Amino acid sequence: MFLKKGVFIVFGISMLLAVPVRAAEAPPETSARAMIVYHAASGRVLAAKNPDEPMLVASTTKLMTALVAAEQGDLDRDVEILPQWTLAEGSSMYLRSGERYTLRELLQGLLLASGNDAALAVAETVGGSVERFAERMNRTAGELGLSHTHFSNPHGLDGEDHFSCARDLAVLMGRVMTEPELREILGMRTACIHGTLYLNHNKLLGRCEGVVGGKTGYTKAAGRCLVSCCRRDGLELICVTLSDPEDWTDHRALYDWAFSRYRAMDPGELDPLPAIPRIGAEEPAGVDWGAAPELCVARDARISAEIRLPRFVFRPVVPGTEAGKIRIAENEKTIAEFPLVWGGNRTDPTGFVGSMAI
Repeated sequence: MFLKKGVFIVFGISMLLAVPVRAAEAPPETSARAMIVYHAASGRVLAAKNPDEPMLVASTTKLMTALVAAEQGDLDRDVEILPQWTLAEGSSMYLRSGERYTLRELLQGLLLASGNDAALAVAETVGGSVERFAERMNRTAGELGLSHTHFSNPHGLDGEDHFSCARDLAVLMGRVMTEPELREILGMRTACIHGTLYLNHNKLLGRCEGVVGGKTGYTKAAGRCLVSCCRRDGLELICVTLSDPEDWTDHRALYDWAFSRYRAMDPGELDPLPAIPRIGAEEPAGVDWGAAPELCVARDARISAEIRLPRFVFRPVVPGTEAGKIRIAENEKTIAEFPLVWGGNRTDPTGFVGSMAI
């Protein structure tokens, strides 16, 4: 059934799961001052506590350092270690002046051993100076929409103008995990570099089902900070806790809660998309999902969708161009909106046949 609105038709399609809808179970309590459980593919927040409060974030800063390096630098680039880099305070991968490392090896020491010396080496190699590299970090933060974040250094040592928040770190981690080389490094339990074995500080690897990466951080002022990523049954989530003395326990509990309540959903699970009459052709125009995002939905929810499409279309139409809009709701609450596109016919590039049923 549909309603006519001007030259558009609004279709309703839905999927009702077999289990009854019930009130969502609250997430477990944590010791964190701030936390978030986040689905990066759709941007959905599953649980949060003070997610936008600017805070010291210690070495979780190095996620941005690694991202800027991966975007700007050749990871096979050869780097000669300068004396000033070996003098960095705090955690270290113990670089030795005059030795040569690849940028990739420095990133391994940065993310696994949380080396502040590696952070300085990466920053000056890629940016020319710590100051210019910090400018790049902040520029990237702006591009990602991190509105409660500002960096003044590449390692995360405390500074008045160096801060972020749980939500921004979750968005940052989501972007980092799309870089294959960084994703691989974050998932490594160990790395042997120049004969030295480095252990990943992220204890969740191998101890929490599905964890595929993460970054720790600690200073006395910041407390324990942890960003992690976990994948189970096709659903990938990110968890961030800041100033949390029980971070390992809290991440496991939050993941167990989230994966028991939510699942990944492809929009194609809904009823097939309708076909639209095409003026000047016998066959109707097919509609495709286009770049539909992976969704995260409650396991016991009623999922429905409202599709806004034209009542008819003139030939020719360009495949892949926007055909209309779709709004997807969970228990009548909107969780996603994105465009639909026209689907093409390989034998008739100016026209369309049927609808794409998934």
